[in-house]
Formats: sequence, structure tokens, C-alpha cells
Amino acid sequence: MFAWSPVAGYRDDMPESVNAHDDRDDEVDLIIDAWSRRLPGVDLTPLDVMSRLRRVANRLGRLRASAFSGAGLAAWEFDVLAALGRAEPPHQLSPAQLIEATMIGSAAMTNRLDNLVRRGLVERLPNPRDGRSVLVRLTADGATRVDDAMRRLAEREAEELRGLSREEQATLAGLLRRLVQDTE
Repeated sequence: MFAWSPVAGYRDDMPESVNAHDDRDDEVDLIIDAWSRRLPGVDLTPLDVMSRLRRVANRLGRLRASAFSGAGLAAWEFDVLAALGRAEPPHQLSPAQLIEATMIGSAAMTNRLDNLVRRGLVERLPNPRDGRSVLVRLTADGATRVDDAMRRLAEREAEELRGLSREEQATLAGLLRRLVQDTE
């Protein structure tokens, strides 16, 4: 970790390799510099990471929406279809399993499934183990669209990461994995 000091500033302790690619300040640097002047005793080092993560998340949201749109899907449709696509053949799950996989509420899932059924991307089938419940299965059209969306997404995300070597990508993934695990 880089130590922050009110005398040295938050970037002075960073190794040269961190900024080797571009020594220009970005928007986050400028924001942190401004707050450092306003609140000189506050350690703003976390903003260096978290503000960039927020910006990357926003950019990723736009990238994903574009990839999914190219396959004729909305992001929420992709989430449900992807959960079904990852399931073992015949690619069916209960609504409760879909709720768990997509982390949305029951009412929202019912609405989403109604829309996906109308579009012919999924179908509801009686659960053979329990006549009172249903299973949701991916249709052929749903499978084609979700596979197309995943291909488009993988291509666009690879393009976004083109400036990082495989080793840098692996390092970043490992660090983000730790950050996610520490917050769960």
C-alpha cells in the first residue's frame, strides 16, 4: 500500500511503475488533489482506487448494454438468460434458483419471466418433482441470443483490456477478487 502523508501527498510514495504509462493527471487525480487542498489532514488514498472502480463500472455498464443490445437483449434479459445458459442441460432452473442467481426479488423475477416468455426466449414447464411449481427453460431462440450476447461481450471486454498484458490482467483480477471477498 502507498502511504499518504499530508506533507508528501498521496501520490509521492507510489512506485514509478504505477504511472509509467502515463504521467498526466486524470480526472480522479485532479479531484483528489482539490480535496487534499481543502481537507489537508484527511487520507484520501481510498478514492484513488474506489473512484476509478466507479468509473470503470459505469463504463462497463455502457459496454455491456451495447453488447447485449447488439444481440437483441436488454441487460436484465441477459442476466436471466445467462443464468439459464450456464445451467446444466436442458438449461432449466426454478424461479427461486433464478432469483438467487440474479439477486433480484420475486416480483421482479415474475415480471421478467413474463416478458421473456412473451418474447419466446424462455418457457415455463411444470416441475416433474412438484406439480405445484414450475421450471423455466431456455428456448432455442433464447440460447442463440444469450450465446451471441456473450460472444459480443467477451470481444468488447477484451478490447477494453487490450492495454494490459495477460499478467497485468491476472494481477488485477486477483486484487479485485480479494476486494470482493473482503466485502462479502
